Parts: sequence; structure tokens; C-alpha cells
Amino acid sequence: MIENLVDSFYEAAFLPEQWVEVLDRTSAATQSATGTLFVFEDNCPPRGRTSPAAQGLFEDFISGDFWKTCASVQRMCDTQPGSFVNVDDYLTADEIAQDPIRIRLRQAGIGSNLCTSIPLPSGELVMFVFQRWLSGGNHNEEAVRLLNALRPDMARAGLVAARLRMERARSTVEALNSMGLPAMTLNSGGRVLAANDLIAALSPLLEIAAFDQASLANPVLDGLFQECLAAVGKRRQSVVRSIPLPGLNGDPATVLHLIPLIRNARDLFGADILVAATTVKTSSLVPDPSILSALFDLSPAEARLATELTSGLTLQEAARRSNVTFKTARTYLERIFAKTGVHRQSELLVLLGNTAPLVQPLSRAK
Repeated sequence: MIENLVDSFYEAAFLPEQWVEVLDRTSAATQSATGTLFVFEDNCPPRGRTSPAAQGLFEDFISGDFWKTCASVQRMCDTQPGSFVNVDDYLTADEIAQDPIRIRLRQAGIGSNLCTSIPLPSGELVMFVFQRWLSGGNHNEEAVRLLNALRPDMARAGLVAARLRMERARSTVEALNSMGLPAMTLNSGGRVLAANDLIAALSPLLEIAAFDQASLANPVLDGLFQECLAAVGKRRQSVVRSIPLPGLNGDPATVLHLIPLIRNARDLFGADILVAATTVKTSSLVPDPSILSALFDLSPAEARLATELTSGLTLQEAARRSNVTFKTARTYLERIFAKTGVHRQSELLVLLGNTAPLVQPLSRAK
């Protein structure tokens, strides 16, 4: 039995979709109700896989802030036990009674928790948790022995998966490099996992500083950048933002496109966001509203007003052409300023004029 389980852990390292089956098989072997794998990294929300019986609880846990306030999770992250332990042995009676996750688990009929934490050299903390139904009592010694016998292989499988993640990240950005596209991949905490030479050439507009944290030199634009990362961290996966970077010393402007990696593009040990950059050149053409909407996340009404302004109209004339009041047009303009990171209408006209050569709007994440 143990040999088959060992093989399945290594298989899951290469095929992330296999983790649920592995957790189910290990749960069955230890008479557990559920098995869960968590991956914690930086201060980002955890990702992971779990048995179908715990899927609802798992999704609630990772989508909210429970993981930050849950006494049992924080204790396991801090102590990082080198074997499978009973979580209750590390908690006071009051913590067990008041922990919101433990309350939810008890309501679902789940009791005993065996857990181990495995720190990886790449910075992640991998946590395996196996739980029993309340009616079944605590895990017996045989179950604990089996899990501890499997733990070294769990650790090596996690390490292989994390290293494969880094190789995939490097391969992705290098492929884009060969296409002439500056790119990097990040986690939702803003830490750069991989970056190609072309993205590095955007310095000092874009910097990768201490602890591999990405930021923009312009404080306003960096605020938009960090806002997008925070939105991804909160699982608002539909967010797509394009951020303009003004050229230096006569260089053409650049637009950063921040694209969340979701579903099959984001595996258990994967990146959260792809950042790609496109260069735009000065043009006297008027950009299409759909392009402006895609590039800068403008609403259709905001994009129409911006297009009218780019054609040389005053705000009052643009409002009339757009069939809105002057007051509404001013509101739209303030929103456009906030989304494009500029402060004056003259700066907006220069920026939007640079977008005209882009002939197809970017696809939004579904």
C-alpha cells in the first residue's frame, strides 16, 4: 500500500490535477474523512487541494481572512512540526472552542486533525492535514505511523512541484522574450517569480527591489499596480488592468498589462499574475473606444468621452458629442485620470494619442 501511495505523490508533483486523488487515497488508508494540502507563500492567501467532502469549507477558508486569524493554522505555521501531530495538542481549550474554523469543522461533523508543515527552500510552506469524523474519535497510532512514513516523500514531492513551477515561470517569460515582449510572473503579494531581460530594461520606470518585490517609480501608477495585485490576492480574478508608463528622454510610452492567471493557467505551485509590456508610438490617429476600454479598463461611456477628447474637442464639446452633461463629463474625466494615472487633460491627450497603432483590443479574462 505505502509504495503505491509514494508513487502517487510523485505523480501529483508533475500532474497537479492528481493531488485530490492522492489525498483521497491517503485519507482512506488512514481512516480519515478528508485530506487537504495547503501551500502558504509570503503573506498571500493560501492555495491548495482538498477532498470533495471538505471542498465548501476549503473555499470559504481561502477566500476570506480565516487563514490569518485561525489559531490552529497560525500555530502550525509558527511551530512547523517535523512530523504529523494532533493539532489540539498545540492549542488551549479556549482556542479550540473559539477558533472559527474549528467551529465550522465541528458543525460539519469533523473532529480530529493530524497536521504537518514542510518549509521549502523556494519560500513556500506546505501543510498536509488529515481529519476524521467526530464519530470516529482520534486517529490511531497506525494512522500516525503511516503518515509519518509518507512525510519524507510528501516533502520531496512538494519540492519537485515548486521547482517545476519556477521552471515553467522562466520558460513562459523567456518564450515571450523571444517574441520581443517584456514579461514577468508574480504572486499576488507582488514578488517576482521570473522576469525576462526585456522587462528588466524598463528600469527605472519599473523596479524589482529587495525580496524580489516589483514596483513602479511613479507613485500614482504604483498605486494602481499594487491595487491590481491586491485584487488578485482577494480572488477578484476578473480584474484586468493596463497601466501606462511614460517614456523617458524621448523614448516611446509603454503600457503594462496585468493579466490574472486562473483555472488551468494557475496550478497549485503556480504564479498568480502575468505582467506583459507593449510599446506604443506617437500617432495622429484617433484610437478606437474599444481599444481604450481594453487598455485602461474604461467603461464604454468613459472610452467614448476619451476618444472625443483625443480628436481635439474641448471637454464641453466632447460632452455634447457624447450626449452627456458637462457635469457628468467632468466626473468621467476624473475617473479616466484615476485609471490612466495622469493628472491633466494635456497629459491624457499625449497618452491616448500613443495608443492609436494598437489595432486589436486585449482579451479580458473570463
